[in-house]
Amino acid sequence: MNKIAIIGCGNMGLIYANSFLRYKIVTKDNLLLVEKNTDRQKSLSAMDIGRVVTTSDKLIADCNIVILAVKPQDFKELAQSLKEVLHPNCVVLSIMAGTEMSFIQSALHHPFIVRAMPNLPVEISMGMTAFSASANLAQDQIMLVENLLSTTGRTLYLKEEQQLNAVTALSGSGPAYFFYFMKYLVDAGVKMGLDEHVSNILAKQTMLGSFHLINNGQKTLDEYITSVASKGGTTEAALKTFQENHMGEVIVKALQNAKSRAEELSIK
Repeated sequence: MNKIAIIGCGNMGLIYANSFLRYKIVTKDNLLLVEKNTDRQKSLSAMDIGRVVTTSDKLIADCNIVILAVKPQDFKELAQSLKEVLHPNCVVLSIMAGTEMSFIQSALHHPFIVRAMPNLPVEISMGMTAFSASANLAQDQIMLVENLLSTTGRTLYLKEEQQLNAVTALSGSGPAYFFYFMKYLVDAGVKMGLDEHVSNILAKQTMLGSFHLINNGQKTLDEYITSVASKGGTTEAALKTFQENHMGEVIVKALQNAKSRAEELSIK
C-alpha cells in the first residue's frame, strides 16, 4: 500500500491529492497533506481528503513517495526539517519549476529524486507531464512515479534532465500559446461582425475538432493544412498573411526564448 506525503497543498498539490484518491492510488489515511500555515491546516482538515501534518512530522518517515509542490524559493528552508524525517528508500517527486535534481539531492542528502514538469490541463486530467529520474532509481520506482503522474493525463519519461527546459517551453508554457491564439481568433470574429459568444463557440469547437482530427487521423500536419487550403481560396489568403509576417519563425523564436529563460531560472 502506498503512503504518500504532498508538501505544499496549493492548487497543484490538491490536484494530485484528489487524483490519487479518485484512482485509488492511496487511501485518505495514507495520504499526508503537509502544511506549515495554521489557517491553511484548518482549511485542509475541513476538506477531509487526507491527514494534515507539519513538515517535521515523523509520519513522513513512513511514506514511500514524498511530493514537493512548494515554490522553489521556499525549498531551502523546508529542506532543513524534511531531511530529518525522510525514509532512506522513499522517492522524492519534485514539481518545483526549474529546480535541478542535483540541487534537491544535495539539500536533502537523499539520492532518489524525480523531477516532473506538468502543465495546466492536469486540472481536468488532460495534462501533459514529462519527467526525469536520478540515475540510481530502480525501474519499479520509476513505474510507480509514472502511475502517479498518469492520474492527471499523459506522461513522458525523459532520460536527460536537461530536456526539461525545452519541455517547459513547449508543453509547460504551451497552454498559454493556445489561449493567446484563441483570444485573437475570437477578437477577429467580433471585428468581422459576429457576436462574441458566437465567435467563442466557433473558435473553441474548431480547435477541439482539429485536435481530435490530428490525434486520430493518419495525415501529417502539412497534409492537413493542404487539405483545408484550396488553391486561391480563403484559407490560402490567411496562410499567406502568416507567411508574409514570418509567423512560423516568430513561434520558433518565442519557444527558444522561453527555453533560454528556463535555463536562466534553473536552480542548480
